[in-house]
Amino acid sequence: MENLTTMITPYHKDGSVDYETAERYVDFYFDAGLTGIFAICQSSEIFFLTLEERVELNRRVYRRAKELEQKHGRKFTVVSSGHVSDTLEGQIEELNAVYESGTDALILITNRLDPNNEGDDVFLANAQKLIEALPADAKLGFYECPYPYKRLVTPRILEWCVSTGRFVYMKDTCCDAAVIRERCEILKGSSFQLLNANCQTLLESVKNGCQGYCGIMCNYHPKLYAWLLENYEKEPEQAEVVQALLCNLGFTESGVPYPLTAKYHMNLCGIPTEVTARNRKGEVLTEYAKSCMRQMKTLTDAFERKLGI
Repeated sequence: MENLTTMITPYHKDGSVDYETAERYVDFYFDAGLTGIFAICQSSEIFFLTLEERVELNRRVYRRAKELEQKHGRKFTVVSSGHVSDTLEGQIEELNAVYESGTDALILITNRLDPNNEGDDVFLANAQKLIEALPADAKLGFYECPYPYKRLVTPRILEWCVSTGRFVYMKDTCCDAAVIRERCEILKGSSFQLLNANCQTLLESVKNGCQGYCGIMCNYHPKLYAWLLENYEKEPEQAEVVQALLCNLGFTESGVPYPLTAKYHMNLCGIPTEVTARNRKGEVLTEYAKSCMRQMKTLTDAFERKLGI
């Protein structure tokens, strides 16, 4: 089972990217038992980073992940996106730059391939042009990024992906267990792994063929996600309890201001982090939101002790 977190971007007080703290995050995720990181994604505020910042952040994350991988003899995957341009030419430049900085797979944002939501013909034509302009040995993936709009893939697109033999990951954000089941059926027997971003449907989806999780909540309690995906078959009753906990904690995705909450939470985990972001003002992180994060940590710490992790 794969268990990837979405990477958040820390900043210095002057607003510049804090690459050193980002490297500490990599250690935090690794030590928690995750199998990898989705770098340079929406959680990373990619629409608010320069190309140079995206490339350097990815380079640092990938380098540190591979250092840990080599030192400990445990695979630690880094997949990376980072293309935000409206034009294919701009996206080609961005993705090639990210690839050169190091990644295990380039993740294509679905709404970038069909910016005006014109349909599968436009999507597939753009996708074909894009992948032909990327390195032939680059492994690829899809991410149904909600911003600026959520462009869900169709069965036709998934069948095309399988036919190319180049796609290995997809971050699924449909939040529909029945749709995920149908997608898993299409991908069965291929090397294309579907990772669910929705914690409310996670356990059901892995039972139906989904290969794991890739979402923002691993920034808060990654050990619980690692435990669930490692133990849901061996300890099914306990897994249902952990799933129920993750389900309810996951509603904070929209209830409090992410990624500010994740950065505040990193401080609670012992990693000093400026609680600032480029995609929203710091004052929206109210005392109420901070209290919610502290209570979340109290609860998840207790569950981790109960599970012995």
